[in-house]
Amino acid sequence: MACNNSACQSGCYKYNDEDESQYQNQYVASNGKPPPLICVKCKVSEAVAGGSGGGDDGRFCGECFRGSLFGKFRFAVTSEGMISATDKVLVAFSGGAASRVALQFVHDMQYKAQKNFDASKDKLLPVFGVGVAFVDESSFRMDSVDQITYAIKQIKSIVSYLSPPEKALHVVPIEGIYSSNINDGRERLKKLLEAVSDDTGKEDLLLHMRMLALQKAAKENGYSKLVTGSCTSRIACHVISETVKGRGYSLPADIQYVDARWNVPVLLPLRDCLGQELSALCHRDGLKTVEIVKTPSFGINALVSSFVSLLQEENPSRESTIMRTAGKLTPFDFNKLPEDDDPSSRLATNRRQRKFNLKPDESTLPESFCSLCNSPLNKSNVQSSCGSADGDPSDKIAGDCCSSCRFQILPHDPLALEHFYSLLPDPMVSQVDVESTSSHKLLSDILCPPWSAHAACMLCIWEPNSAIWMVLLCHLMVRQHQLPPFSFISIPFWFSNS
Repeated sequence: MACNNSACQSGCYKYNDEDESQYQNQYVASNGKPPPLICVKCKVSEAVAGGSGGGDDGRFCGECFRGSLFGKFRFAVTSEGMISATDKVLVAFSGGAASRVALQFVHDMQYKAQKNFDASKDKLLPVFGVGVAFVDESSFRMDSVDQITYAIKQIKSIVSYLSPPEKALHVVPIEGIYSSNINDGRERLKKLLEAVSDDTGKEDLLLHMRMLALQKAAKENGYSKLVTGSCTSRIACHVISETVKGRGYSLPADIQYVDARWNVPVLLPLRDCLGQELSALCHRDGLKTVEIVKTPSFGINALVSSFVSLLQEENPSRESTIMRTAGKLTPFDFNKLPEDDDPSSRLATNRRQRKFNLKPDESTLPESFCSLCNSPLNKSNVQSSCGSADGDPSDKIAGDCCSSCRFQILPHDPLALEHFYSLLPDPMVSQVDVESTSSHKLLSDILCPPWSAHAACMLCIWEPNSAIWMVLLCHLMVRQHQLPPFSFISIPFWFSNS
């Protein structure tokens, strides 16, 4: 639409609606078909047609489309003070489109910083370092060894292409979180996964172990930040699945731009980008991705992912709506970077306080975390742990876990539980000891039957038009301590599709 301002120097489209309508009528009269769509930003180039999702794909030309996604990435980095000149950033690269775009955008920022450094005379502002990490899971995925070996070669080629500046590639074996003895760690990892019978519990345990492997690689190699490719689509699935599992209290911890509960803070700069947009960008810019065929899953995570995909097909804005709804929840105190003398860090802290109406001098108690998934534990709905600091270690882990991990991961037989504890890697064992000896010995006061999560997930499948918003509303009540986990109520929830 025209701005009708003769002094405007923004380069926006200055034709009025009558001129545009007249042009369309003339084009139809001459060619017998409507004119091609024009980019809504530059109003010059033809818009890219055939978008697969509900984001900016299909409304922008190729150049403006990339600029829009990079603008979201850059805004997240600058507004939250994610990366400073003295940082050393490790990018977690799985081979998919989201992590590939995250790696490319971080490289673009580093390349621009390097050019500015070379052009400056005083050389006072250093260039932040970048490394790439890939978690090797071939130790327990024997059917995919050849694929993973080939994928590592492809990733080496991708990383070597992104230079200068040069970037180190770290291939991190997941069994390395056990000890320096890789063979012993491989055997213990296999036995640990075999001890978990629930498919959803096994997936969640593997997800946490991947993070532990990345944290170990980042710490050993001197990295100060860990960047992941979590996007809007993945976060939307995570919101529904975690609510179904009864982790409503801990949900805000996983969906913020920053997660500093880990030794190396985790950053989510692509939080506002849809998965379809990132895939389209990889296709248009020729960004090479690496596909590793995964074993079919039949757990809650896979069901929710299929469910959200169906919702997205019906309404292209559904994933964004889910994330925006969950984003209104108050984050935890660790969902920010530690304050330092960097002005961008102080600005990010002030912006966060205004957004969530937090007081600058607000004091918070230290959080207690689940020994298996590291999710925050609800202190208002728990009672003293059944285990003691001097008791059996297997009792400690049972008392220091969230309800979801107890029902989906921990064995119910006492002997099997003791064997399970002996197979845990050292970082998890240390977490058990820390939580057991602290003053926060937690155990949920409501123990729900193990079928509750599966029943809730099936409810989402049977009632796709209302169940998704019902579980989100239930989560909001869980967060405010008004409703126990796994509970579902029939309350109408009006929402906007915009």
